[in-house]
Amino acid sequence: MVMSKGKYEALRQQRLEENKKRMEELHLPILSQALKNASSPKSSPMKKTKPRIARTELVPVRRSERFSNKSAPQYKEGLSSDFCKRKLPRNDGVMSLVDEQGEEWPVIYLARKTGLSGGWKKFSVDHDLADGDALVFQLIRPTVFKVFIIRVDDSGKTANEKTYNIEGAEL
Repeated sequence: MVMSKGKYEALRQQRLEENKKRMEELHLPILSQALKNASSPKSSPMKKTKPRIARTELVPVRRSERFSNKSAPQYKEGLSSDFCKRKLPRNDGVMSLVDEQGEEWPVIYLARKTGLSGGWKKFSVDHDLADGDALVFQLIRPTVFKVFIIRVDDSGKTANEKTYNIEGAEL
């Protein structure tokens, strides 16, 4: 059903007049004007916030009992970003860490941070890693690292009897 433009405009104008009468019967124009002129008795209260205070107390670093009386070690944490860019996947993903016994631990590799995340803690707890322990990561497949753990005893000597060459092969 197609209505002519003139007929449509006439019906629209009629509806507008009916709506205007209804609004006047409900005193809406008067109420609307009263709301515009009235000021709010009080503004709504804002939530009061406490200022943040930065803690400045010094907390001792948690150290292994084996090394608590020695100075803090100087070592680089994480994987070399140059190595990661050249050899590892460009996107985040699951990698595997294989220990010397051949057991595997899945870990999350974060490409942007060039580091290991989810699963790393389980690996370190399962292997009882402590300050002073050194790890050698050998990339054996694009997403698999063979991990060699070299432990240092109280005297500073390596506790492992095995010696490895740069490729990770036992000497």
